[in-house]
Amino acid sequence: MNTTDQFQKNSMYIETPEAAKNFDDDGRTKRTGTWLTASAHIITAVIGSGVLSLAWAIAQMGWVAGPAVLFAFSFITYFTSTLLADCYRSPDPVHGKRNHTYSEVVKAVLGGKKFQLCGLAQYINLVGVTIGYTITASISMVAVKRSNCFHKHGHEAKCYISNNPFMIAFACIQIVLSQIPNFHKLSFLSIVAAVMSFAYSSIGLALSIAKVAGRGGDPVRTTLTGVQVGVDVTGEEKVWRMFQAIGDIAFAYAFSNVLIEIQDTLKSSPPENKVMKRASLIGIMTTTLFYVSCGLIGYAAFGNDAPGNFLTGFGFYEPFWLIDFANVCIAVHLIGAYQVFCQPIFGFVEKWSKEKWSNSQFVNAEHSLCGTTLSVNFFRLVWRTLYVIFTAVIAMLFPFFNDFLGLIGSLSFWPLTVYFPIEMYIKQTNMQRFSFTWTWLKILSWACLIVSIISAAGSIQGLAQDLKKYQPFKAQQ
Repeated sequence: MNTTDQFQKNSMYIETPEAAKNFDDDGRTKRTGTWLTASAHIITAVIGSGVLSLAWAIAQMGWVAGPAVLFAFSFITYFTSTLLADCYRSPDPVHGKRNHTYSEVVKAVLGGKKFQLCGLAQYINLVGVTIGYTITASISMVAVKRSNCFHKHGHEAKCYISNNPFMIAFACIQIVLSQIPNFHKLSFLSIVAAVMSFAYSSIGLALSIAKVAGRGGDPVRTTLTGVQVGVDVTGEEKVWRMFQAIGDIAFAYAFSNVLIEIQDTLKSSPPENKVMKRASLIGIMTTTLFYVSCGLIGYAAFGNDAPGNFLTGFGFYEPFWLIDFANVCIAVHLIGAYQVFCQPIFGFVEKWSKEKWSNSQFVNAEHSLCGTTLSVNFFRLVWRTLYVIFTAVIAMLFPFFNDFLGLIGSLSFWPLTVYFPIEMYIKQTNMQRFSFTWTWLKILSWACLIVSIISAAGSIQGLAQDLKKYQPFKAQQ
């Protein structure tokens, strides 16, 4: 057989449908994700701890501004997510080259310094979210113990329980789960987490409805403008709290920073951008329904005295077993949500390390685990374990719920949810400067920047106040 025949034979072998069907056009293993799994990932990422602070956020703004801000953030998040979904492939949204992460999308479309700024914003946000989820999961686990204590010793009992042991327990679970190699293996965890988020949100909603219905002729105090100056708070506190509430709502809708990673799990037919837009619509509509219900009915139940977290702040004491179950659901959900947000961090560091030390066995070698199909990579094991420990330690140092959520939301909302999607859409469509669409997109971007700045200021002020209160409290323990 001559060389040409041999080459043709080899080429035919490589290009056979049997070989090609196992890989996508970028050489990676065939993706199998659908709108259902993508929706589950989105719901897992979005319906998180943020839903628990919405009654408090509505209480700061009242019946008019509260729902208006909720709907505004849901619309902005959906709109910009559709712009971002079209950037997964570039330059063409259907047939272009795949970009596997948010940072890769920005690099492909905008390049240069904007790519570096995006990476910095994205990974700071992802680290912040994982710290926030560690705090929230521990608060929920502590709430189970406190609920049982209140049931046994009465509602006036102190029932102080430290969060730290539960943060350590949460971290131990995450160290194990963090050995899941990549995002593509997380579908089962996201589906379980999504079910849990529906469960505890529904329980909170049902308890709020029962509280409203059972109150009879003794309504709580609610107003069109929320907490009242001179009655509930001072004028300065009112302003700061409103700023912080805006940040809480921004955090409650945050998922743009993992949108591209979720889209990268989808199979290529039908086109990924169309499937992702459908999944985003389903995810955001579902979460908005829950958010409006929980926020408004929670405000109706508690009024201007709504707690920062209505399942762990003990707006409810009974039935204690149902509150316990809801808090267990929160903890289980956050176990999955933590993985959704930390996998992009793991992927980035491990990709960089493999390029930096391409010949290192420690970094690159996969070792079979006891002769099974499972494998362990020593670098992955050490690095991911250290990361989980780091987030747990920071969570122990700053165990403040609402202000931390608000700060994360405000810092990430503008750059990741608004600025970069809009800038990439303008660049990819070659939009003319000062055209009508260009002008209103720029106005939207600048308006959201202002919102992010004021909500960040409110959250930083809240953290400073919490830190002052926390030190004397710790000294008494």
